[in-house]
Amino acid sequence: MKAWQVVEHGEPRDALALVDAPVPEPEPGMLRLRVAATALGLPDLFMCRGTYALTPQRPFSPGQELVGTVTAVGEGCEARPGQRVMAVSAFTTRHGGFAEEALAFDHFAFPADPLSDAEAAGFLIPYHTAWVGLVRRARVEKGESVLVLGAAGGTGSAAVMLARTLGARVIATAGGPEKVAFCRELGADDVIDYRSEDITAAVRELTGGSGVEVVYDPVGGDAYRAASRCIAHEGRLLTVGFASGSWGDASVPHLTAHNYSVVGVFPSGYDRAFKAAAQAELMELYRRGEIRVPVGAVFPFEQLPEALGELASGRVKGKLVLAGPGQVA
Repeated sequence: MKAWQVVEHGEPRDALALVDAPVPEPEPGMLRLRVAATALGLPDLFMCRGTYALTPQRPFSPGQELVGTVTAVGEGCEARPGQRVMAVSAFTTRHGGFAEEALAFDHFAFPADPLSDAEAAGFLIPYHTAWVGLVRRARVEKGESVLVLGAAGGTGSAAVMLARTLGARVIATAGGPEKVAFCRELGADDVIDYRSEDITAAVRELTGGSGVEVVYDPVGGDAYRAASRCIAHEGRLLTVGFASGSWGDASVPHLTAHNYSVVGVFPSGYDRAFKAAAQAELMELYRRGEIRVPVGAVFPFEQLPEALGELASGRVKGKLVLAGPGQVA
C-alpha cells in the first residue's frame, strides 16, 4: 500500500518519504481503515521534527485524525467491516492516517455520517478536546467569559464555537486582519489581533478590569503568560497545547496569589461511554448548525510535505485535510 513515512527528523520535505508499505493488521481493540481523508495537526509537524513527546520509532506514518471505511477489526471491537467512521489513529503503532490503510482505536471511532470526508477527518480531536476542556474540566456556565488563544486554528475554532453554544461570551485572539475576520465569522464576540494589540491590556479593557473566567490555551509560551495576567478571581486556565513550540510555564506563586487554577486538558483517559455521550451531544449541535468544521483546504495525497509546510507557515485558518490515495482533493 502507499504510505507516507517519517524516515528522518527534520522539516516535512526532508523527513517524509512516500513508500510501498505492508498493510497493517489490527491488534485487539483496533480497527483497520481504508483512508478517505486525514486532517493535519501540529503534532504531525512536530513528529516530523522529532519534537513531539509521543513520536514513534522511525519509520512511521503520522496522521492522528482520519475518516475511512473499516476493512478489518481486532478482537473486542464494536465497529464492523464496511462501516464508514471518523476515528483517532493508533499512530503510536507506526500506522497513522497518512497512508492507504491505517490503524485506529475502536473506542475512539464513531459513525461519520452526515459529515463529508473533510469535515469528519477534522472533527473528533478538536471537538472532544474542547468538550473535555470547556464542559468537563472548566464547567463553563452561561454568561461567563472565555478567552480562546490561537482561535483561528483547528483546535481554537472548535473551542470558539462550542463556547458559544454554552452561552459564554467569547473573546478570541488571532494574528492579522484575515484571521480576525475569520474568528468573527465563527461567532467570537470580540477578537484581539495579537500582532498589534497587547492581549492582557485588551482583555482587561473588554472585561472592565475583572478578567476572564476561563482561558482556553492551545498555544502556550508568551500567549499563556499574557492570559495568566488577565484571568479573573477563581478563573480556570486550560492548558491544551503548545502551538508556539513551548508549554505555558505555570507560576505557582502567581496562581496562588491571584486565586486561579491551571487545568490540564487531554481527551485521553476517558472510557468509551464518556466519549460516546460527548459525541452524541456534539453531533446534535452539528445537526442544528451550531458547530461545524471549517476546512481551510484539501490537499491531494501526494502533496503531504507541501500541506504540512503550509501548516507550519502560520497562515492557516481552520483545518487542513489530506485526501486519501485515489480520492479527489
